[in-house]
Amino acid sequence: MALSAPAGLPRVAFVGLGAMGLPMARHLVAAGFPVRGYDLRPESRAALAAAGAEPAETLAAASAGAEAIILMVVDAAQAEAILVREGALAALAPDAVVILMATCPPGAVAALADQVERAGRRFVDAPVSGGVVGAEAAKLTIMAAAPADTLARVRPILDTLGDKVFHVGTRPGQGATVKAVNQLLCGVHIAAAAEALALAERVGVDGAVVLEILSGSSASSWMLRDRGPRMLEAAPPVTSAVDIFVKDLGIVLEAGRGAKAALPLAALAHQLFLSTSGRGEGPCDDSQVVRAYRALNGAPPPDGNPA
Repeated sequence: MALSAPAGLPRVAFVGLGAMGLPMARHLVAAGFPVRGYDLRPESRAALAAAGAEPAETLAAASAGAEAIILMVVDAAQAEAILVREGALAALAPDAVVILMATCPPGAVAALADQVERAGRRFVDAPVSGGVVGAEAAKLTIMAAAPADTLARVRPILDTLGDKVFHVGTRPGQGATVKAVNQLLCGVHIAAAAEALALAERVGVDGAVVLEILSGSSASSWMLRDRGPRMLEAAPPVTSAVDIFVKDLGIVLEAGRGAKAALPLAALAHQLFLSTSGRGEGPCDDSQVVRAYRALNGAPPPDGNPA
């Protein structure tokens, strides 16, 4: 059954109702978009239904007749499986728009876009920054790459999800490249903040005092102010996991290899996140990359127990 749409608002299929996807889909419902959502987890589908959307039991059912499909999934391989092998692409309305909002390698995005366009649909490469907090507040930064007319068709959707929507190019993969640049700096900034606080900890200086000093000085960064306090906690709540940066910095390095660009700082930051994950701490908050420094320095975490 096709979704019915109020005049002027496209029918939207939303796939991936996780920590970010669910609040994003809810914002679309609240703005009046007819939304049909799908996730492997029944509880996520039920949560979206409670917000007024129509849940779907299969990907093909979620996509049937939709004029736009948003993919807030793990990676490009999952997006391809959803669109091609699971039948979502074929079920969309003619000339529908596929909006990929996951963080993916630029080359993989371009290859997926080619499949979408050969099927007679349009493609928008639109990764986001802002995390769960930005998704819940509808204040994501969206880096969109698509022809201008295609972007114009889905601009009301993107404006509902983010407060900063940038048209970064017309070719698939350009949005992914900008997101890779963003994640390069995020990962390196977190690792640098961890190194600074680990040094203070190693020499016996109060970390809270050092953090207060640095946060108000020219050495400060957004990541230091946001992640620094959690680096001083033994087990902070998870807002973004270590394993996310294992994946994202891997994408950064892949993009660098493709462009033959040297990225030594990104490579080192990736190794620090990877070593943290390798100790079984991948699900921990990404601020806990500081544990990699504690391991290197032979120091215990703040609670005195081995990391």
